[in-house]
Amino acid sequence: MAATDPVENLGTLIRCPSVTPAEGGALSVLEAMLSPLGFAVERLTASEAGTPDIENLYARLGQTGPHLMFAGHTDVVPVGDIAAWTHAPFAADIAGGMMYGRGAVDMKGGIACFAAAIARHIEKHGAPQGSISFLITGDEEGPAINGTVKLLEWAAAKGERWDACLVGEPTNPDQLGDMIKIGRRGSISGFVTVHGVQGHVAYPHLADNPLRAAAVIAQALMHPPLDAGTENFPPTNLEVTTIDTGNTATNVIPAKVTLAFNVRFNDLWSVESLQAELIRRLDAACADGTLRPGRAPLRYDLRWSERPSQVFLTKNDALVSSLSGAIETVTGNTPKLSTTGGTSDARFIKDYCPVVEFGLVGQTMHMVDERVAVADLETLTEIYGLFLARWFENAASA
Repeated sequence: MAATDPVENLGTLIRCPSVTPAEGGALSVLEAMLSPLGFAVERLTASEAGTPDIENLYARLGQTGPHLMFAGHTDVVPVGDIAAWTHAPFAADIAGGMMYGRGAVDMKGGIACFAAAIARHIEKHGAPQGSISFLITGDEEGPAINGTVKLLEWAAAKGERWDACLVGEPTNPDQLGDMIKIGRRGSISGFVTVHGVQGHVAYPHLADNPLRAAAVIAQALMHPPLDAGTENFPPTNLEVTTIDTGNTATNVIPAKVTLAFNVRFNDLWSVESLQAELIRRLDAACADGTLRPGRAPLRYDLRWSERPSQVFLTKNDALVSSLSGAIETVTGNTPKLSTTGGTSDARFIKDYCPVVEFGLVGQTMHMVDERVAVADLETLTEIYGLFLARWFENAASA
């Protein structure tokens, strides 16, 4: 396939039902786009006990530097109630100037546009003076264990090195040109189990209700605020997401209670320093006798999530200015440089090279009737094309 038309590219990708962990034909479609352009395409299936096998794709055009990576994912979230869709989620219908389908904006649209941009660049100017690679996973919407992490490790082990990366996630809140992501907050989750003594509610002196401590713990974790934010990041925020005893009886004091929480943190913290602060708060809360007068501190167990994400901020003028300049030229908008939102696979890529994120408008991602304006596909392709030209020009003169 010619690959120069982003609308055709996206339609073909949407028609692949690549719900995590299924490849669904999406990587094969991308391979068929890239191979005629001269890309050497490799497919890697990654495995780990207790997780589904994941197919991934790595493709490279060129053998010399500078080397620009485009990263993303072809896997999509489940469609939910299919009867609620006004257009079939894997049909890529176009109606009212919109293309409908799961993955339209998150993020098959970004992949479709970048493939079109490089195809047009080659058609008009030939291959760039350097290298371009696609690093595409099928596990971004899943556990993120057998995807980008292992693909990066595999590529690096065979000698691949990158000078910069663009991730095509949907970054714009309202219209194309609103926002570039130049970093991400860190993320860490914890699970606190507080142990008490089970008993009858009519005889509280014979029991010890862990929920009394849980109330104090929840408040201590969230208050006072962890910080007031920094120049590039909003304040660190902790949310208690569940408090559960597993107890269905109203006349039984539970034996234990588990609290789960997540923290999105800024560059005032590392994972280690944040964990130390939260442990300090937990110790103080369990010793607090406000709701348990005369009682010894309750015992608690703490389990951290296995894969916390460190905060990062990209400071690479050539990369950021090439992209922001292209956006401003094509759209007339000056994009905001932001670190808001959740996590993405950029958190893994940042260990290998500078990385920024820019893609489509994300208003309908993960929703019923996920859709993208057809006009935006052409605009994003123009932005990516100009970015390619400017980045290689800037990299060559650096």
